[in-house]
Amino acid sequence: MAPSQPINFKLTKDELQKLSTLAIAAKRKAYCPYSNFRVGAALLTDQDSYYQGSNVEVASTPVGTCAERCAIAPLVASIERPELPRVRGLAVSTDIWPPASPCGMCRQMIREFCDADMPIYMYGRRKEVGQEYSQNITEMEELQICGEPVIMTIGELLPMSFGPNDMDKREVKTTNFG
Repeated sequence: MAPSQPINFKLTKDELQKLSTLAIAAKRKAYCPYSNFRVGAALLTDQDSYYQGSNVEVASTPVGTCAERCAIAPLVASIERPELPRVRGLAVSTDIWPPASPCGMCRQMIREFCDADMPIYMYGRRKEVGQEYSQNITEMEELQICGEPVIMTIGELLPMSFGPNDMDKREVKTTNFG
């Protein structure tokens, strides 16, 4: 996506709090009966819309879908081309510390629809030895447990990535596949 105008990736405190709590809330909806590894994701667009996703597993292991892709797909599917809102931030929530980052497949999907400078806020659940947390705590209480996120851009997570802008760099352009 060639940006027509610079995008403001700096989120307000309220935007970041909402994005983070939506990722935590999405994690609670994860369907992960095989791994019990819950992941939730939420993204914020430049049109102030939020999208959520959670991981969905199936018995045939590679067929599941990650939370990040579950959040991005409805955004892409809901907007007519060629216009797509720009993503200002993505939050991912897991139950481990340090938090898990998006997998390779998700990184490539994120790169397709997000600028390389877009921040990803990764939250994990901190757990002190002997400390137990109730599953019934609020998203805000869990956000306090998570503490500060690990923040990296998609460009940092996927350096030298291949994205939509690279398609115009091809030296050989094939138009006839017959």
